Amino acid sequence: MLPEFSGFQWVLASVAAVGIGVSKSGLPGISLMHVVIFAQLFPGIASTGIVLPMLVCGDIGAVILFRRDARWPHVIRTLPPAVVGVAVGWALMHWAQAHHIAGARFNPFIGGIVLTLALVQLWRNLRPNLFTHLPHSRAFAWAMGGIAGVTTMVANAAGPVMGLYLLAVSLPKDAFVGTAAWFFLLINLIKVPFSAQLGLIQGHTLLFNVVLVPFIICGLFLGKRVVAVLPQKSFDNLVLAFAAFASARLLGAI
Repeated sequence: MLPEFSGFQWVLASVAAVGIGVSKSGLPGISLMHVVIFAQLFPGIASTGIVLPMLVCGDIGAVILFRRDARWPHVIRTLPPAVVGVAVGWALMHWAQAHHIAGARFNPFIGGIVLTLALVQLWRNLRPNLFTHLPHSRAFAWAMGGIAGVTTMVANAAGPVMGLYLLAVSLPKDAFVGTAAWFFLLINLIKVPFSAQLGLIQGHTLLFNVVLVPFIICGLFLGKRVVAVLPQKSFDNLVLAFAAFASARLLGAI
């Protein structure tokens, strides 16, 4: 059974679905848009599970479009700690459910992490020789993968985190999108049983997902077009700007 939304709410859901497609095939930082909209339509932590199948759909589309551009060493380095992060995030959500705590309570913590990472990357842009070897270290990959795992499980908000990681390791824009596509497809598939165990994925939520699939597909092609026309420097700056905006929104500053 579909949710009893007003016409305006259906418009918001459709826009958010287009945003999922754009974020998956072009600009991961824009993912905050669909996180915020679906959190308004489905309060509490319910939105994380309702949105997950749509994210997987977007990931599959992005992999089809950019499958040849992925840099697998970065996927392999960040995926294991991300799985650990998902398990930690699941435990936090289980605890939040048991204590009737809203999922939004995690937002300031996530926002603080994203803001710190964005400021460090901005500093590196101003001083290119700063932390030259750090982004390519195993410790950095594990830290970023772990943070991405926690944030994607509790809030579907790992787009800015992985965006900053891939920006830090200086991937060209197509490789950036292709690597992110494979990473998120794998980690979101891993999240499915965790979300199902929490009761966040059900039959009626899947029907809602199916209705919005055409909008996700439109967003995928729109995002691909954006990536094609954006110069590399503009692409990097936009990723950083979206990350800064995401952190401010999660911190409640805007």
